[in-house]
Amino acid sequence: MKKALKIILIVFVVLVIIGIIATATTYIKLMDAVSSNSEEVSVTIPSGATATTIGTVLKKNDLIKSEWAFKIYTKLNAVNDMQAGEYDLNKNMGVSQIVDLLEKGPDSSKSTVNITFLEGKNMRWIAKTIASKTNNTEDDVMNTLKDEEYLDKVIEKYWFVTDDIKNNDIYYSLEGYLFPDTYNFKSKNVTVEDIFNTMLDQMETKLEPYKSEIKKTGVSVHKLLTVASVVELEAANPEDRAGVASVIYNRMKNNMSLGSDVTTYYAIKVDMSERDLKQSELNLKNPYNTRGPNMNGKIPIGPIASVGIETVDAVLHPEETNNLYFVADKNGKVYFAETVAQHEQNIKKLQQQGLWYSYE
Repeated sequence: MKKALKIILIVFVVLVIIGIIATATTYIKLMDAVSSNSEEVSVTIPSGATATTIGTVLKKNDLIKSEWAFKIYTKLNAVNDMQAGEYDLNKNMGVSQIVDLLEKGPDSSKSTVNITFLEGKNMRWIAKTIASKTNNTEDDVMNTLKDEEYLDKVIEKYWFVTDDIKNNDIYYSLEGYLFPDTYNFKSKNVTVEDIFNTMLDQMETKLEPYKSEIKKTGVSVHKLLTVASVVELEAANPEDRAGVASVIYNRMKNNMSLGSDVTTYYAIKVDMSERDLKQSELNLKNPYNTRGPNMNGKIPIGPIASVGIETVDAVLHPEETNNLYFVADKNGKVYFAETVAQHEQNIKKLQQQGLWYSYE
């Protein structure tokens, strides 16, 4: 009888723990922004409004995922001084960001600047985005990337940044090191250095859980981010990333060229959406172009895009395969192969279906 009661008690405790974990996981998800896209919404918080009332207003305007999660957050954080007034909020803001603005008052929302940096975008895109959202120019961004004094401070402050970023052959020093996310700055007068430092802080936060694992691999963060940037661009679908990483490592072990088109695009400073590549560009000798001469077993000299932490994880934990080839169609779907014959068959099928990239 006692044994039966003990088993029942254990089962009950396990179920309670599972319930707590499930509730916590749901709560965390409900705290996220309703959208990754920037969409500004003007709302009015009435005078004397309670957290419940404010939650209703925000949910009605599709600014939060759950009134319940919003109310729980305000209770857990003892939030009781949210101010009435008109606010310009954004759908890419999480609950904590929204509450922070509501506590500061309506004027704060109208002076702050939200900037969303996307995964898979290069530094030219980042410069344009900063210029469009702040009082900085694209030249300001590029000049900061060349500022030796600033770069030395960055190298000294962040464990994952080394002298690798100062290689003269690298186009943009901090390419791949700035974590793509949505950030809120106090005003359009924010400096490029402040923007970069905020993004580097976030990258440090994201990489910290992997720090000991990275050290055990013996691979530098620079190489890790470089491979991750190629994977980010080659694998449009998250489920393909560990597979693409496997192919890259297998080809390097076999002293084969990576043969990655995305590296060629970066080498010639042309975005993939602009046009197809020319054969002469594929053959270009350039430390970024893995299709060029003398690039067998090599990766680009540096990262070629911003990377998400899921991609970093995929590169640290690649699939165990014998695949040496992959090809992506025009829709981003990736096809893997172990042999040249299998690879050519994949290409033939894509050509027949009109999904193959053609070169001039």
